[in-house]
Amino acid sequence: MRIALASAITALTLAGTVCSAQVTQPGATPPKTWVDKDTGHRVFRITDEPGSSAFYFNVNAYSPDDRYMIYTAPDGIHTLEMATRKTRLLVPNPPRPADGPEGAPRGFNGNHAIVVGHKTNSIFYTHTDPATRLSTVFKANMDTGEITRLATLPPRASIATVNADETLGAGVYDESDATAAQAYGANNPNPATAANAAADRERAPLVQPESKGAMMERRLAARIPLVLFTVELKTGKVHELLHSTDWVNHLLFSPIDPTLLMYCHEGPWHKVDRIWTIRTDGSHNTLMHERTMLMEIAGHEFWGIDGETVWYDWQPPKGEDFFLAGYHLDPNTDHKRVAYHMLRDEWSIHFNVNKGATLFCGDGGDPGQVAKAPDGEWIYLFHPEWRFNDNSIDKPEYWKPGIFHSERLVNMKHHNYRLEPNVRFSPDSKLVLFTSNMFGPSYVFAVEVDKAAPGATDVFSTPELGRVYGPDPTPTH
Repeated sequence: MRIALASAITALTLAGTVCSAQVTQPGATPPKTWVDKDTGHRVFRITDEPGSSAFYFNVNAYSPDDRYMIYTAPDGIHTLEMATRKTRLLVPNPPRPADGPEGAPRGFNGNHAIVVGHKTNSIFYTHTDPATRLSTVFKANMDTGEITRLATLPPRASIATVNADETLGAGVYDESDATAAQAYGANNPNPATAANAAADRERAPLVQPESKGAMMERRLAARIPLVLFTVELKTGKVHELLHSTDWVNHLLFSPIDPTLLMYCHEGPWHKVDRIWTIRTDGSHNTLMHERTMLMEIAGHEFWGIDGETVWYDWQPPKGEDFFLAGYHLDPNTDHKRVAYHMLRDEWSIHFNVNKGATLFCGDGGDPGQVAKAPDGEWIYLFHPEWRFNDNSIDKPEYWKPGIFHSERLVNMKHHNYRLEPNVRFSPDSKLVLFTSNMFGPSYVFAVEVDKAAPGATDVFSTPELGRVYGPDPTPTH
């Protein structure tokens, strides 16, 4: 099968599908496009840098005018022009120092991309000084490449988000050096202990370590004192929002309200009350979902594009029943809570939504994930439908129920799910973008929402295509 497939691929070289006849060798340049035989949708590899990656699923990657998307690669921060799919290295990483730790994670002595602004065509990023271990916030203009130095953060501090009017960053810092050494997270400028170095090497960008579960249990139990803070990007002035020994993580400012911050209590989901919002003056610290069932879990929260809804994975109870739930922030909404039901195989590590919430997408999961889905390794498109209300008793506090009708876009059976695909829609909703290691190293891919036109000559099984270029993935279960 591999020989036949390789011969077919080589025959397509003149059509621009592949770059080399040596496609049967691991490490050869993988194809730029093909039609997935199992789904009928066209797939594109849109980055050329091995080890490139799109943002985490809930972090804004698009410029306000929808012209650019930001992605990262080992050499730095790149722009992708959405109309032409041309890419450009915008912010190069500095050379690694000769005495730097071998195998240190991306961002060590380099640039760590934070988020694309909602007001200007800017990518915000930090750079950590290897001598002082202090991180400084910068922004780069995605049109001109101009770089502006902003604020230097307190010791042990990092930021994860920038607000809607681009005046504030938000982050956390551990209250002492002693407890900082116990922290879990590649973006925290920790002391270079042997344990941290080993964990960081295992935890390459957006790749989950095999020991993640045990590490999360230890970090939650450590009860490390920390501070949730905002920083004024023009002046560097820090405002403390709360002191906590809960593990505060996944900070996300509202895309429309510059005073509203979402964050989570990190840890095993059944052991934490996860999703919270707080105002930038420290008021209205509010739990978004309160469980009513033993072993009920909620997490992987994200903002809707309009900023009016918080969406999240909801399982009542864990691993048994699966919904994408939404909480509408508008107090005048008849039903503030909604929930779309899905089948076990349709559950995804991450979900996302398009403008208008007419379509949703998911990145699936292998049998080693919480759903233990026997056939869940797909990129999914979801068409939402509200359940028919046959004159039911109705109260404003009731959940509004719906269901997802799924469509498979990409067969991901040759993808190693330790790297989470982190799906998102393109601004025009015509593509679903994701990161995959199906060819060995990671690249950013896109798949068309509409099926490919009949008559395509480059129709391949995506898993078989992956086996031509890379080894079979290591199971996560």
